[in-house]
Amino acid sequence: MDANEYLEQRLEKQIQWYDGKSAFNKRANSIFRISEIICAALIPLLAGYAKNGPIYFSIAIGVLGALVAISAGISALLKFQEQWIKYRTTAESLKKEKFLFLTKVEPYNADDPLPMLVQRVETLVSQENTNWAQFMMKPSKESSHG
Repeated sequence: MDANEYLEQRLEKQIQWYDGKSAFNKRANSIFRISEIICAALIPLLAGYAKNGPIYFSIAIGVLGALVAISAGISALLKFQEQWIKYRTTAESLKKEKFLFLTKVEPYNADDPLPMLVQRVETLVSQENTNWAQFMMKPSKESSHG
């Protein structure tokens, strides 16, 4: 495999994958956090009308409270913010390696820099995979106090 094949078939695909996962997790994090904020802000507003108002104000307060709890629980379980940051960091590290290689600057200013590129890129991807596995296997704070 030559440098162009490696860049196109491996490195560029990895960059795209990490970019996509980062963008997804950023969007999911924003959606869940904004939902929490809006629902939590509506609860005291509706509480003022619930005392002497129709029953649906009390029902709406209960539903909003449940939505806050559900949104916070899903965010904590799926760790959107943490995943977004990790994926973005890996994507940017891979891009950095690509541009250092293409511009032939240190450490890629050797006669045959491809083996070093492959080693460094595969190390980054491997570290991310290992970190992900450890992250997913780590017990949450809530379950460790059981």
